[in-house]
Formats: sequence, structure tokens, C-alpha cells
Amino acid sequence: MDTAAEKQPVTVRLEDYRPPDYVVDEVDLLFRLDPGATRVHARLKCRRAGAHDRPLRLDGEDLELSRVLLDGRELAADDYRLTDDSLTIPAPGDAFELEIETVIHPDRNTELSGLYISSGNFCTQCEAEGFRRITYFPDRPDVLATYTTTMVAEADRFPVMLSNGNLVESASIEGGMRRVVWHDPHPKPSYLFALVAGDLACIEDRFTTMGGKPVDLYVYTQHHNIDKCGHAMRALKNAMRWDEEQYGREYDLERFHIVAVDDFNMGAMENKGLNIFNSQYVLARPDTATDADYENIEGIVGHEYLHNWSGNRVTCRDWFQLSLKEGFTVFRDQQFSADMGSAGVKRIQDVNVLRTLQFREDSGPMAHPVRPGSYQEINNFYTVTVYNKGAEVVRMLHHLLGPEGFRRGTDLYFDRHDGQAVTTEEFVKALEDANDADLSRFRLWYDQAGTPAITVAEDYDAETGRYTLTLSQHTPDTPGQTDKKPFHIPVDAALLDSTGRAMPVWPEGAESGVLALQEASQTYDFEVDEKPVPSLLRGFSAPVRLEIDRPADDWYFLMTHDTDPFVRWDAGQQMATTILTTLVTDIQSGRAPDVPEHFVSAFRRVLIDGEGDRQFQAEMLRLPGEGYLAESFEVIDPEAISRARHTLKKTLASRLEADILARYHAIETGGEYRPESRQIGARALRNCCLSYLVALDTAGNRALAAAQFEAADNMTDRLAALQSLAGTDSVERDRALESFHEEWQSEPLIINKWLSVQATSPASDTLERVLALAEHPAFDVRNPNKVRALIGAFAQGNPLHFHRPDGKGYELVGDYVLELDRLNPQVAARLASPFSFWRHYEATRRDLMRAQLERIRRSGGLSRDVGEIVSKALDA
Repeated sequence: MDTAAEKQPVTVRLEDYRPPDYVVDEVDLLFRLDPGATRVHARLKCRRAGAHDRPLRLDGEDLELSRVLLDGRELAADDYRLTDDSLTIPAPGDAFELEIETVIHPDRNTELSGLYISSGNFCTQCEAEGFRRITYFPDRPDVLATYTTTMVAEADRFPVMLSNGNLVESASIEGGMRRVVWHDPHPKPSYLFALVAGDLACIEDRFTTMGGKPVDLYVYTQHHNIDKCGHAMRALKNAMRWDEEQYGREYDLERFHIVAVDDFNMGAMENKGLNIFNSQYVLARPDTATDADYENIEGIVGHEYLHNWSGNRVTCRDWFQLSLKEGFTVFRDQQFSADMGSAGVKRIQDVNVLRTLQFREDSGPMAHPVRPGSYQEINNFYTVTVYNKGAEVVRMLHHLLGPEGFRRGTDLYFDRHDGQAVTTEEFVKALEDANDADLSRFRLWYDQAGTPAITVAEDYDAETGRYTLTLSQHTPDTPGQTDKKPFHIPVDAALLDSTGRAMPVWPEGAESGVLALQEASQTYDFEVDEKPVPSLLRGFSAPVRLEIDRPADDWYFLMTHDTDPFVRWDAGQQMATTILTTLVTDIQSGRAPDVPEHFVSAFRRVLIDGEGDRQFQAEMLRLPGEGYLAESFEVIDPEAISRARHTLKKTLASRLEADILARYHAIETGGEYRPESRQIGARALRNCCLSYLVALDTAGNRALAAAQFEAADNMTDRLAALQSLAGTDSVERDRALESFHEEWQSEPLIINKWLSVQATSPASDTLERVLALAEHPAFDVRNPNKVRALIGAFAQGNPLHFHRPDGKGYELVGDYVLELDRLNPQVAARLASPFSFWRHYEATRRDLMRAQLERIRRSGGLSRDVGEIVSKALDA
């Protein structure tokens, strides 16, 4: 075998794409399952693609090759070339059958890629490049084949054996073994292959498709968790029905399986007919899961099911097209979740993720287009840009074409490309062809990185009644891209009169219309009876920064009068951000901070409003997060930002304590728990009030939180009280944390919440607690959920203590990046990402963060995952 002492990273480029030299039509897999040494026999029916004499090259990693047969003839060692990442056969023929036998070791697979063991059960994760860790194969998404999977294992130890497709055979064989055969009739790429085997319990249900076909549904988990699967099953049925009604897409197999596993690098995986989930996105019971957990489960179950068409039946040609399936499906799951709950709140939550995480990614060394042009490690491009900004790109297409036009386009896309691996160009082309539209300028969204800024200028002539709105766009330079071309940006707009009503300036009496900004600057003229207040970017119609110089009265007007939930919420956020940036400057300059009375009044008006959506009300009352606020500063001072936010929160609580307390007590949350909109809203608003009260850190308000913690009959209220208390240095905090651990120490997912609450606390002893918890029996560095709950939560969710000026927070995270890189590079790379923004901080922190990056790079032998993050961070 050819080996290299230390491989240099290879950059893969979109421009170098070439179709596969050979295609595989059929895959027949036989697994003789054993945790220590699983034998895999793969029979591939292959053929040459086109006229060429190039050899057949198959990908492979961490495989022990037993033998290779070509059309039944066993090949000698000099008939092929074997390296540590490939198997090459010089002249296989035009059409041939290849048999490969390998041995793999699932119990040693700490990377959780390929076939591995989770809680004693076999599980796979093949996206993006995990199938090559099972057998030698052309492991790329544009090689589509039908799969037949046979598993042989001890019947008592592994009574459940699942794979893609329909069940063909299940039979006992000699020696206490069992043989199970599955066949998937739909051609798929290797990244969608899945296998699960173990001792699992399940709940069953049935769904009848719009075509009248019955589908058997199963949700599998460990036996002790079987009472927590009902919500996931309901979510699955809701998603199946929704996809039929909204997109006309019917399910296409006899069975659908969801399996929950404890060890998983991702949230979930859409393998054809066999979705494998991180258990935290399946398991829910009122006393163990919060309202947010219930909503996340429904959204993620919906996301993975919706992939059946947007990702599986039509898949991506190469990994540069990742957003073709992920961005499109995120948009679809956002639509689904909006229809299942509060549409306005869902939109606000999605925008918050985008503006807090993706905008920051766009401004850092890892900035990349929705369709990247190159990569070294594909796992590093499972990013908020590809997923969330990709979803916004699809949402803009929906906005520009309208719901009916968009549906015509997706119908054509699915029908035209069913069973194919395609590109983003082909997706946009289907939308164009179905609507006779020209989206040539729009395609820039896939190829240009960065967040555009739209500057707004107004002019009003009272004599002529002419109102002019000028929109100008500019996109900052990003690594490898300068002098950006103007985007095609849909700006949904309304003009409001002095009473808050929309002026009749749009066709057919519409309240709002789309300003299609395609040039660097465009001017729009309107005839109106009075100077309007422009309501812009309604529904957050494009992923841009809006720069508009408004007086405080206009923000207050929009906050209280606009009918668009996003604009109302955003007006409040802009008012708060302006105040908070001033407070940061005051704190840095040693001046006494001041909070304007008009903002306190606006806050009170929202607080005491007894009508409307209480979940939306709670969103209106939440202050901008520290991560979002940091984007307002060229040089970030995390301590000043944290102090400013705490000052504003405490000031509001102090001036309005009686109103907040009255609102808290007036909200009824009793009765049987249900994760439905009315109850979710009541709990959200009540717990928001509690967080403000506890910010005052008085004995009475801590006692109030402690009483809620003790009396709560659901995890939402209990965890909210614990989170509020965790921010205090108090005996109430210590008692609540001890009580919570004592009650839930045998429930890993709930203990993860306990870890995260402490890791994200602003209390003075947080770093010391995290260091102690890292030695606690509840923490396991080999389990990604545990790492995310403690170390990840600290690094990404606690800027105050991660960015301690003594560098101890950086040192802690750097230690775990190095340890995890040897165990699970995907998790290590995500943990290293916060360091990549080191240039944005003041000098002391900037030097300390850079020192950690240099320390990680000097360690040598880094994985491609971590190596790419570190090199881009230091060399950009």
C-alpha cells in the first residue's frame, strides 16, 4: 500500500468538475455484523461512461481489504493499486461486475462517519463521505444506483435490522443468527445509504397517501425512551400531508423509519426511507422537553422527510451544489413550521439565526458563497451560509415569482429531474421556464459571498405629493472576492400613513409590493397625500443589512402600528441596538449609562398589551443578543457589550418591576401541558417576565424563580427558572442546580441542558464550573452532544467568559480542539470556528486568540477539518 508521512491538504474546485468515468447501476451489499470486525461484501454492477481508457478509481478509508473479484476472477495484488484512500483497477472493461470484501471495525470508529456503534447498536452516517469507510466505491453524489442490503447478525443481540427501501426477507438461520434483506428501488447516491441494527423498541402508525397507498411508519429508539416518541410520529404525519398539499409530493416506499441514536455528529440525516436522528431531535415528553424542543423536533422531522424529494429523488451533482438540497429543504421546512405554529414568530426566529450567525460568517475568513467555489474538507461547508442563507435565496425566488409561479417552477423541477443529480443552474432554469422569467442577474446569489447593505434615502415634495425612495446597494469584499456586482434583491415595501394604514400605491389594492432592486442604485416614485413612513424589507424579504437614518419616533411608530410582524419586531430591535451601542460607548468611556424614557415607554406598551400572539409579544420584549450586537462594532469589546445589555435589562426591570410582576402573575399557564400555540405563547411571555425580574437579583425575585422551579409540571417552565437563577451567585442557584441533577442524572439529554445552563451563565464562577463539569461523570468527550452541551455552549454561547481577558476561556477551548481532533475532527472543527474571528477583537483578546490558533497549527498532524479552519483564520 502506498502511504505518505503527512498529506498536504488538497483543494477541490468546482471548475475542475468532471463527470464520473464509470457509473454503478446496482449495488448488492452483505454485512456480517460484528462490533469488533464487520465483514462487508459488496457486488457492484458497473459500466464505463463514455469513450476513454482511464482506470477505475474507488474511494476508501480505514478499510482492510480481503479480496477483489472482477467478473468472478480474483485479482492478484499486482492487478490493482491500493493506497490509504483508494483502490484503482487499470482496465476493468466496458461493463463488468466487481466484488469487494472488506473488514471494518465499528467499535473503534470515534469519528462517527461510516458504520459505528452507538449505545451498543450499529448505525451509519454516510454524508458527506462516509460510505468510503464501509467499502471501496466511487463515493460521489452523481453516481446513482439501486441498492439491495443483506444483514446477518446474532438474532438475540440485534433483533432489529434496518436499511433503505422495502423489506424483502427476514428469516432465522442456523447458529442463532438472523438474515434480513432490504431493497431500495430508487437510484440514490452512496451518501444516502443507511443501516441500523440493534435492540430497539418502536412505535408504529400508518399514513395513507393522496394516491391511496398505505405507508407503514415506525419510530425506533432505546426501550426506556419509547414513551417519548409520539410527538415525532405526529410531526412525521403532518409533514407527509403538508408536502402533498403544498408541493404535490407523495411518498414512494412501503415503509418509513425514524431511528434515534445518542451518538451523532449532525442533527439528523435524510437517508432514503430510513432517517437517522440525533436523539435530542426525536425524544419529547412534557416533563423532559421544552416548548423549543417540541418545535425543533417538528421542524427537523419535517426537514428530513421533505428531503425525500428535495435531496433524494432529485439530488445534487456534486458537493458544491449542497445548498440545492439543503437551502431548498430548509426553506420548505420553514414554510412547514410556519404553517404548524405562529408564522410571525417563526420568521423572526429564522431571521435571528441568520443575522446572528450567518452575517457574522459572511464577515469572517470562512466567508463563502451559497455555492462555494472550492473546499479542502467538505464537512466544513455544512454551514449557516449553505443552509440558512441558501434558504433565503429560495425564499427570494418565491417572493419574486409569487406562490403560484414558484409552485409551477418546483413542479417542473421535480418532474424534469426525478432520479437525477443536478445543479443550482438547473433548479433556477426550471423556475424560469415554468414562468417565462429571466433570473440571470439573480444567479449571483449563488456565486457571490457577503452580506449586501442597502442604503435608503427619502425625499418628499408636499406641493406635488411626490415621494421618492432611493435604494442603493453595496457588498463588502470577502476572501477571494472583490468588487461585487449588484444583486437582484426583492425589497418588500409598504408606505404607511399617519394612522398606520398602508397607502394605496400598489396594483389591485395590495398593502405592499416588491421593489426589485437590480442596479447599484435605483429610485422609485410614488404619488401620496402625506409624507409616509416606509415599511421596508417586510417579512425580511432579502438577507441584507438595511441602513436607514430614522428618527426614534419612526421606529416607535413602526413598532406599534406596522401590520408586518418582522418589521414591528425589527423596529424594536433597532431601537434597542441604538441604545445599547451608546451604552457600550458610555461604559468604555467611564460615563454613567443612560436609558431613554421613550424606550422604557415603548417596552411597557408591549408588555401590558393584553391582546394578540403572546409568543410574538415575548419576542418583542427580548433584547438583541450579544452576538448580534457585536456586529455593530468594528472592534469588539465583549465585556462592555455584556455589561451594556445587562444594564439595559436591569434598568427596564427596575423601572417597570410592578408592571412586569403583575404581567407574570396574570398569565395563566395551568392545565394539561400541550405544545400548541396558545400555551407556548403564555409560557414564553411569563418566562420572559421572570428573566427580567431575576435580573434585579433581589431575594424576592430569586424566591419567585425558585418557587416556579419547584412547582413546574413541565420542562419549559422548570428550565426557564433554572436559567434565570443560573445567572446569579446565590444559594437559590446552587440548590436548583443540585436538585435538577439529582432528579435527572439518569437522563442524558436532560443532563445536557443542565450542562449548557451552567456553561452559558454570566455568573462570575462560570469558567471554574465548566472546568469542573468537564471532569464530571455526566460529561463524555466522545459524545458530540455532551461536547456541544458544555464546551460548545461555552465557546459559542457565552462571549463574556469565552473572551475573558486572561485568555483562560480560549485555553480551555483550544485544549478540547486538540483532543477532539484525534477523536472526531468534525466536532473539533466546529469548536475551533469561534477563533476564526480573532481579527475583530480588541488587541489583548486578538493576540490571545491568535496564539491559540498558532498553538493548534503547531501541534502538527491536524485533520483536514481543523487544518482548513485554522489556516484560513490565520492566513486570510
